[in-house]
Amino acid sequence: MFYTWTILSLVLAVAALIYAKVLYSRIMAQDEGTDVMKKIARQIQQGAMAFLKTEYRVLFFFVLIVALIMGFQLNWMKAIAFVFGAFASALAGFIGMYTATRAAVRTTQAARTNLSNALHVAFSSGTVMGLCVVGLGLLGILVFTWVNGGASVDALENVLGFSFGASSIALFARVGGGIFTKAADVGADLVGKVEAGIPEDDPRNPAVIADNVGDNVGDVAGMGADLFESYVGSIIATMLLGATVAIGSQAASNALVVYPLALAAFGILASIIGTFRVKTNDESKLGEALFSGLFTASIVLVAIMALVTLLIGPEVPNPTDPNAPLYGKWSIYFSMVIGLFLGVIIGKVTEYYTSEKLKPAQEIAKQSETGAATNIIHGLAVGMVSTWMPTILIALGIWATYHFAGIYGISLAAVGMLSTLGISLGVDAYGPVADNAGGLAEMAHLEPEVRERTDALDATGNTTAAIGKGFAIGSAALTALALFNSYSALANQLVAKAGPSAQAFSLDINSPQVMIGLFIGAMLPFLFSSMAMKAVGRAANKMIEEVRRQFREIKGLLDGEAEPDAARCVEIATKGAIREMVAPGLLAVLTPIAIGLIFGASALGGLLAGALISGVMMALFMANAGGAWDNAKKFIEGGNHGGKGSEAHHAAVVGDTVGDPFKDTAGPSINILIKLMSIVSLVFLPLFI
Repeated sequence: MFYTWTILSLVLAVAALIYAKVLYSRIMAQDEGTDVMKKIARQIQQGAMAFLKTEYRVLFFFVLIVALIMGFQLNWMKAIAFVFGAFASALAGFIGMYTATRAAVRTTQAARTNLSNALHVAFSSGTVMGLCVVGLGLLGILVFTWVNGGASVDALENVLGFSFGASSIALFARVGGGIFTKAADVGADLVGKVEAGIPEDDPRNPAVIADNVGDNVGDVAGMGADLFESYVGSIIATMLLGATVAIGSQAASNALVVYPLALAAFGILASIIGTFRVKTNDESKLGEALFSGLFTASIVLVAIMALVTLLIGPEVPNPTDPNAPLYGKWSIYFSMVIGLFLGVIIGKVTEYYTSEKLKPAQEIAKQSETGAATNIIHGLAVGMVSTWMPTILIALGIWATYHFAGIYGISLAAVGMLSTLGISLGVDAYGPVADNAGGLAEMAHLEPEVRERTDALDATGNTTAAIGKGFAIGSAALTALALFNSYSALANQLVAKAGPSAQAFSLDINSPQVMIGLFIGAMLPFLFSSMAMKAVGRAANKMIEEVRRQFREIKGLLDGEAEPDAARCVEIATKGAIREMVAPGLLAVLTPIAIGLIFGASALGGLLAGALISGVMMALFMANAGGAWDNAKKFIEGGNHGGKGSEAHHAAVVGDTVGDPFKDTAGPSINILIKLMSIVSLVFLPLFI
């Protein structure tokens, strides 16, 4: 059974990559538009590739050093898996960004004819990214599961290296990309829109090209790497838990290990089916079209997995009564269904707190009439209050899935939430492409109706981006919890193997070691966020100085008689991002190892628990506050509270600028922080027992 289902999963993983190639070819066959559009697009493409090459060059040495340490301290198979996990994550990010930077200009050109064509190109670009993430992720897991010998705990411990590699690249990609995009965005907005009074995406602004590059390196490559490691981490953690809870029964172990693989594989099939539902030529139904594709994929997957559940028959065995399973197959199935729809619901809650069409963002816009201070105060308040409903939903999800299938059910819910990532990431990654398409229309001085169509796509993209961030946080919480459960189960097993010589492992809250870990873990997301926010500030300072210098020294620039030096702004953002991403990344990797070596595995368990709780709160607060500030500004720009150029607008721009590193740098990076620390702890756990 094990090899039959894994081969079927392999076929669907390869199918994802083939379909991604088909979509990419269709995108590249589209017209790029005028020579001016091509010239601007080339600048964005070259800037994005320059950043990615510089980032990957630095990360190559990090991966090499860590792999050598793992090889000598742990084992070489785990080290090799680490290298391939890093490579797969980087490759998925590269393909996604390469496609997005070429799809944007084609989306703009398609918008010159009709909205439906533009939607198709932009969404297809996002889907290429989504399918590459799930295809490469599942393929890597399958290969290393086979190489290590199948469904045993020892074999799956080595597969954790693949997840560690993916997580490492994800954190650096998220932090580096976030610093780049926000440094450029802050420079473009504060100097261009506020000081010089020129419109957004105005070609006279030297930072506009860097801002458009940033959309791709942050929201495409960064988001892709983030969800790649969630996807991989949740699957491997659930496989490891399945093997752990079924020790003593090979048949039960095989079923529990293969079930998350089958769920991920058929999630690919459901995602491909869902993409065919995304089509409309009605501006008011863009969001409905995208959500229809995601909902269709979810319903298709629920139906398919009912049949798969019957065929595989996963059951958690009862250690005291082999004839009566502890949790039956339908209990396990319902845990998956809960996770699948929990992500969608959390995304919709996030939309409520961030959408310009709804009360929270509109209240921030109204507060902008009395200045930037009241805008910021109200934005902070919205971010804080936005944490309660997703937290309750996650708590209810944990309670329900534990009721149905214990800790295996909680982990499986994380896989369920991410099972339709092929289309949900496509919906999310569509946003930056639409945003770039609008910028290209503005910079190329195209017809007003073209900008109207791209603005419609972009407005929907803002909503999908907000939903995507909520989805990413929810999946990060469940994935980190799945990894935490795997950590506890594996620690107990290692202690039992080691016998009397092993250090005792306990997560008793009365233990001083656990309490030490809890306090340090709860502090880490704050320290990490501070490092990321300061990094954006330092990089933005240099960008602001450069934009001011060019406005001051390049004669005729503000009059449109001279061209800005956009390449210089891209270079400043790249250097700043690469330099500043190192410290937060090392904090996430080295802290768990240090705590484990100094205080032991119990303290490290406390650290993971503390970081998980405070990290999820911080991520929700920062992402939602930033999104609400952004859309409050857009609500004013739509003609409300005085419209563009008003005092309220100036205040809203300041609020949006504060919110930018909240929602696009620190907030999303915390998702990876809590997952990376969990996977580092799992990989190096044998050293702490």
